[in-house]
Amino acid sequence: MRKVLIAISIMMALACSNTKKEKVENKVITSINYQTSPAQSPSGEPHLFADKNGVVYMSWVEKQGEQSLFKFSRLVEGHWSEPRLIASGNTWFVNWADYPMIATDGNGNFISHLLDKSGDGTYEYDVKVFSSADDGNHWEPPFILHDDGKQAEHGFVALIPYEDKILVSWLDGRNTVMEGMEGMDHDGHHGAMSLRAAIIDYSGNKINEWELDNKTCDCCQTTAAITDNGPVVIYRDRSDEEIRDMSIVRFVNGSWKKPQPVFQDNWKISGCPVNGPRSASIGNQLAVAWFSAPEGNASVNVIFSSDGGATFSKPIRVDEGKAIGRVDVTMLDNNSSVVSWMEGGDIKALKINHDGSKGIPVTISASSEARSSGFPQMTKSGNELIFAWTDDKEKIVKVASLSL
Repeated sequence: MRKVLIAISIMMALACSNTKKEKVENKVITSINYQTSPAQSPSGEPHLFADKNGVVYMSWVEKQGEQSLFKFSRLVEGHWSEPRLIASGNTWFVNWADYPMIATDGNGNFISHLLDKSGDGTYEYDVKVFSSADDGNHWEPPFILHDDGKQAEHGFVALIPYEDKILVSWLDGRNTVMEGMEGMDHDGHHGAMSLRAAIIDYSGNKINEWELDNKTCDCCQTTAAITDNGPVVIYRDRSDEEIRDMSIVRFVNGSWKKPQPVFQDNWKISGCPVNGPRSASIGNQLAVAWFSAPEGNASVNVIFSSDGGATFSKPIRVDEGKAIGRVDVTMLDNNSSVVSWMEGGDIKALKINHDGSKGIPVTISASSEARSSGFPQMTKSGNELIFAWTDDKEKIVKVASLSL
């Protein structure tokens, strides 16, 4: 394990009274630990999840000849456990941006998903869900999340524990193909992608399912969070005028509210930028990070809500002028968060207080703008941030931690 010490001087403006402000300089020593990865090369599509106890899990996909192997590992005292196999197959749709995921209730019950081809067309695949009731030692045969029966695109899933079950959101292409028109790629779409959500239990039973928005951007990740007011789903919307900004749908008092904008960037783009939002919450404090490029001006922003997403403050830009997106966000406490993103080919992280004051960006690792470098992942456990990303040169998932 290599350890790199980085001295950071953070300038923060602290309000001392209603009429007077003073700047205080705090020097913070952060330690980035480059860990031994549990993944073998070639591997990619990492996903990180921290359970209610702060235990961190990582899932990823390895290639072994013609077979794809879906594995996971647990981080224990700074070391990753021996990988366990969730599933293997040779008909999966493995995509740099639409990665499989894993989630757990922290009591030994697990849910995971991957994408499996349903037809001959490039974008014909289903979301298949796997469950385990014995700490991930054995996994039940998968079931298909959606029940439309269409050979169409289904993916960009978000999984998050909700009460004693799992809330799932995904993009659904059932309206993009007509009967008898299966096999077409995106150019053959006649309808729009929709956003759907469901509640499933850890045995794989679907309790409820809803359509949340009947027209969304085609291939940006969705994200979900649980607030005191109820679950929220954030995604890249799509208007008839091809404005593709962030929207939020909130589940309040047993029903879903209509989609509302998180912030109106007014980014008009005729195609999908493949760059979805990420969110995190503590109570009714909600943080949302996203990428946008209206008029060609690329930026990464974060925005906060103190009422479970009903209203938001002004967005705060966090990038340094060369953002390509691929964001993540985690909350440290009720008043501060950390945002990660890609600045050109570098993976960056920045602490930001909800009053708008910021630290100095930290470079977690050099990476690549290539699609094969994927979407870097970040989560929090105790006093550490955990990162995972794909090294597209070595073709392997790498991991690191950063002490707060």
